[in-house]
Amino acid sequence: MTHDQMPDNMQELVTEIAKALVDDPKAVIVEAVDREESTVLRLRVAPGDVGKVIGKQGRTARSMRTILGAVSMKHHHRYTLDILEEHLDKQIPGE
Repeated sequence: MTHDQMPDNMQELVTEIAKALVDDPKAVIVEAVDREESTVLRLRVAPGDVGKVIGKQGRTARSMRTILGAVSMKHHHRYTLDILEEHLDKQIPGE
């Protein structure tokens, strides 16, 4: 497996795990950001699903990070997971 293929595969893996956990799988977005010696996977979900991907006391997020850590060791390329919580501002028409 080449380095060029790895981020896509890890991106797909995190996407599929997140989609299995949330109520709104269509809102799941995983963006891979390459850095010098690592790849940051940024996970975005619907605002109501953030707790589902984090889990009680962060257990679910920690489990996903553990999986990425194991893959990082095998492929000698570090992967990290950021779960982004975005506040959607509701704008009232006319303001």
